[in-house]
Amino acid sequence: MQAARGTPLTGPAGAGPAAAAPRRMMVLLGVALAVLAADITSKVIVVSTLSDRPPVRLLGGLLTLRVDRNPGAAFSIGTSMTLVFSAIAVGVIVFILRTSRRIRSLPWAVTLGLLLGGATGNLADRIFRSPGPLRGYVVDWIQLPHWPVFNIADSAIVCGGVIAVLLTGLGLRIDGSRGPGGARP
Repeated sequence: MQAARGTPLTGPAGAGPAAAAPRRMMVLLGVALAVLAADITSKVIVVSTLSDRPPVRLLGGLLTLRVDRNPGAAFSIGTSMTLVFSAIAVGVIVFILRTSRRIRSLPWAVTLGLLLGGATGNLADRIFRSPGPLRGYVVDWIQLPHWPVFNIADSAIVCGGVIAVLLTGLGLRIDGSRGPGGARP
C-alpha cells in the first residue's frame, strides 16, 4: 500500500481538512509568537543600549541603528491618530484570528502569522509605552539609506503583505484551493 502524497502548498493528501486546520493554526501562532518575541526583545535591547546615544552606523552607512519613537503609522503618517491606529491593529488581530479557523494552506499560515505578529508587536508598544495606554509611541530602530526608520514588526507586516499579494496572484486561497490565476498541480 502506497502512502498518499500532497504538495508543499496543500500538505499531505488524505490528511483531510480536519487535520490540516489545527496544524496550520499552530504554524500561524508559532510564526506570530516568533515575530512578537523578536520584536519585543529587540526593542528592549535597543531602548536600553541606544537611548541618549548618537545613531550607530554599520556596514559603511548601509544600516543605521537609532531609537525613534513614532506616534503615527508608517512614514510617521497620522501622528495625532495613535488611538485610531491602535483600534485598527485590534481589528486586524481579530480578523486574522477569526480567519485562521478556515486556514488549510501552509503559505497562508506563515503569511497571516507574519501579519499577526507584526500587528501585535506594534500594538504592544501602543498599549504599554509612554505617553499612555493606546496612545503609546512605537519604537522604531532600523534605518536604511533613503528609507524611514522601522522595526521588526514593521518588517513582518510588509513581508506578510507582499506574500499575501503573491499568493493571491498565484490563485492560492486560504483553504488551500486554487482560484483564478493558479492551476492545481
